[in-house]
Amino acid sequence: MRLLITLLLTLTVAAPALAGPRVVATTTSMAMLARTVGGDAVSVTTLAPPDRDTHYLQAKPSMIRDLRGADLVVAVGAELEVGWLPAALRQAANPAIRPGQPGYFEAAAQVALTGTYERADRSAGDVHPAGDPHVNLDPVRMATVAEALAQRLGELDGAEAEAFRKRAADFREAVEERLTGWQEQVAGSPGLVAFHKDIRYLAERLDVPIRGYLEPKPGIAPTASHLRELVDKLKGGKAGVILRRPFHPSDPVRKVAEATGWRTAVLPLDPELGADAAAYFDLIDRYAAAIGGER
Repeated sequence: MRLLITLLLTLTVAAPALAGPRVVATTTSMAMLARTVGGDAVSVTTLAPPDRDTHYLQAKPSMIRDLRGADLVVAVGAELEVGWLPAALRQAANPAIRPGQPGYFEAAAQVALTGTYERADRSAGDVHPAGDPHVNLDPVRMATVAEALAQRLGELDGAEAEAFRKRAADFREAVEERLTGWQEQVAGSPGLVAFHKDIRYLAERLDVPIRGYLEPKPGIAPTASHLRELVDKLKGGKAGVILRRPFHPSDPVRKVAEATGWRTAVLPLDPELGADAAAYFDLIDRYAAAIGGER
């Protein structure tokens, strides 16, 4: 009997501590924030890889499996994931992470959005009535989201609440330290042309003019007539940079660049899988370098 008690005590001491909140993030930007704020107290899984257009994913069995075991979903929100996340949540059958529950968190709900529509239909393209969801490219908005996420994680794991708040505060401090440098790097830029309307928050934060979009309307493929109008608009002035995502077609970008002399850059919307705050800041560095260019 004494041997059995000794064995049970040994097993109890040797058993690992229970894991903290299991976070499932829809994008690598959201995963980066969860990882930055949560530290070692959380485990983080990402649903959408950074080389895919998050608008057009489909619910997959692996997503449903991850959501079934999640304590917290961290989504971008503002209907960015509307084509696949609601279906995946329904099939996961995890009531704790349904919208409206403490286990569901949307970044876009924590900050002011631009580009809202009182009435949206297909005539306006693939618009988001609640506003532009692409808050991840604005480091200042991301700092605000980090603070809200720290509050939510603290509700799920009270013992780590202060640590969550401290890491969110550190992230904001790091953003503020870098912001002036980014703004100085792009100062005087003649502007940028983007493929899709997912650059607005960063352009506004850095005070860079957006000179046009390759899509005539959000989500609508570039047409020959629209590209001609864009070329006519850009000719004659100082050349800036045309930005596209890795999943966007290169041909429209090439045509406009050749006709105008504008530079081009291919940059992802989100950082790499497993990214930490340093990798996120590196991504913003790459945008500032592309926009600043040589003038």
